[in-house]
This record gives sequence, structure tokens and C-alpha cells, in this order.
Amino acid sequence: MSFAGPSLGSGVRRGAFEFGKTHVVRPKGRHQATIVWLHGLGDNGSSWSQILETLPLPNIKWICPTAPTRPITLFGGFPSTAWFDVGDLSEDSPDDVEGLDAAAAHVANLLSTEPADIKLGIGGFSMGAATSLYSATCFIHGKYGIGNPYPANLSAVVGLSGWLPCSKTLKNKIEGQEEAARRAASLPILLCHGKGDDVVPYKFGEKSSLALSSNGFQNSTFKSYNGLGHYTIPEEMEDVCAWLTSKLGLDGRPT
Repeated sequence: MSFAGPSLGSGVRRGAFEFGKTHVVRPKGRHQATIVWLHGLGDNGSSWSQILETLPLPNIKWICPTAPTRPITLFGGFPSTAWFDVGDLSEDSPDDVEGLDAAAAHVANLLSTEPADIKLGIGGFSMGAATSLYSATCFIHGKYGIGNPYPANLSAVVGLSGWLPCSKTLKNKIEGQEEAARRAASLPILLCHGKGDDVVPYKFGEKSSLALSSNGFQNSTFKSYNGLGHYTIPEEMEDVCAWLTSKLGLDGRPT
């Protein structure tokens, strides 16, 4: 996607890379929730902000940041906008915990200035979905991968056509941790994946959902779409809207 649109916010440096422009979609009705939405590899915050603006969710403020431009191992070191580095899309590929932590911290910082009575969420597509799910595990654990406290209080997480990073260490983050287990059981998570996805295979989404449910994430939902490739369709976004309205208790009233 390469839409043009108005920009809000300038670049922010966090760690070794500078994050790009942030695009904000203001709520058209009573502000009840704020969701940071993260784009996929090579995209930017503007393209998704224009999609989200069309959704019938008047009570949500959307914050759409742009990832840093960084060398990507998958592309032989060629630079692209990315939330973290990725070597190859396989289950044995090592996770870039440093990059994931920096992205999760950037998202938490974007949510840190929201009013106390506003529910907070994170969502994304592809690599953005992976970052959203990683942020969910940081919230559950109460800390980032490197051990610093995670500050945001999340009420909903959405991942479209993505995967769960660091899934093999998830059990260790929750096992024997009463507060982490309680958060895992209650946090609403929606995963959606197309069965025709030839970029992030459907089995990645399916296995990510299984990793969550088998580790006590009792409020996680997995939706699949026949014939859907690595993109979104109106049916999927309608499901996202209905799920968010239900889980966040949105009243849908216009101004």
C-alpha cells in the first residue's frame, strides 16, 4: 500500500533507529479507547490510517506510527521500514529481541499520554501483528524481554496475518507467575489469518493461536478465511470491528 495522507508527529529515536512519522485518526464520537496500529514490512503508518478512518468505530482513536528504516537480513541487508529485523520466515528463525523490545517500548510510549479512563489496545498486520503479540506477552509478564518494567495496561490485542515471536519462551514467562497467569487468562486477543497466505503461512497463525491457548490465554480467538492471501478484506475488518466493539464495550454513539 502506498497512500498519501496528512502526518502528525515527527521522528523519534529509540535505541539505534529513528522511528518515522505517526498518523492519528481522531474518534468521531465519544472517546472510549485508543489503539496503536502497526503496519507490515516496507509499509508506513499513513496507509493503515486511511483504512482505519473508514471503519464504523467512532469511539476509537487510532495511532498509526511508522517503523524505522533499517537493514533487513531477509533482504540481504537492503533497508526497509520494519519494527524489528527478520532473517527468514521460519519457525527456527532467531527472534530479534532487542528490536522487538524497542518497538514495544515505542508503542507503550505512544499510549502513555492517554487519559486514565481510556481503554488501551494494540493491533497490526503481518510484522505489525507480530509486534502487537509480542507487546501482549510483555504486558502479561510485566516486563520487556530485557527485563525492564512494561508500563501499559492493555485491554485488547489484534493480529492480522502475523505470528507470535518468542513463542518457545512464553511458558517460562507465565509458569508459576500468578499475576502473569491472571493477565493471560483475561486479556482479549484476536488473531485472523488467510488460508491462502503465501508470505506468512497460515500454519504460523494457527500455531501462534495454539501457543497462546495452551499457555492459559483463555480469551484468545482465532479466525481463518478461505482463499485470503497476505492482505485484508472487508469481511475480516468487519469481524475486527464487531470483536473490538464487544471486548472494549464501545457504545458506538456518534458525536
